[in-house]
Amino acid sequence: MPLSIETPYRLGLTGNIATGKSTVARMLADLGAAHIDADRVAHAVMAPGGPAYAPVIDAFGAGILRDDGAIDRGALGRIVFSDEIALRELERLVHPPTLAEVDRRIEGSDAAVVVVEAIKLLESGMADTYNAIWVTTCPAEVQIARLVEHRGLSPADARRRVAAQPPQADKLARADVVIDTDCALEATRAQVARAWAVIPGG
Repeated sequence: MPLSIETPYRLGLTGNIATGKSTVARMLADLGAAHIDADRVAHAVMAPGGPAYAPVIDAFGAGILRDDGAIDRGALGRIVFSDEIALRELERLVHPPTLAEVDRRIEGSDAAVVVVEAIKLLESGMADTYNAIWVTTCPAEVQIARLVEHRGLSPADARRRVAAQPPQADKLARADVVIDTDCALEATRAQVARAWAVIPGG
């Protein structure tokens, strides 16, 4: 990807839900990359006092609030993952402040390589300023099994979450590096190490 970015080297890590992004991000952090989880940043901008908190409540109603005033992510997820229009509205409200905060964190990093983990890396336009795009992938049935096992979703809810994602092929078509996580952990780690070895500063 031809860019004229100095330091840090910006590595965008994406992939559909439960394809192993966080696992690969941890491996990259072990190799020396600074890690920014855009999902956690999005949670922060939706927290009480955050720039997206009031707009999200205005859009989706007080029914998404917990007793302590925080947004109930489960309640919000049940709305947006069954309604494409609602999901687009949530993204419209949350993406801009999330992108601004991610950029602020990148600019403040003194690491040679910063990996930004973001499920909407490509769709949000974030990837346009990154040096390389890594995409994690695995079969849909593996995604569903992981959501059930690790996040406690019912199989039906897990299937809805997976079905709500853009086609994995769209992400793979733009990947500089593809990490197949449908394998043993050490095999995934070996793929990450090979790709890391050719990163400037890595």
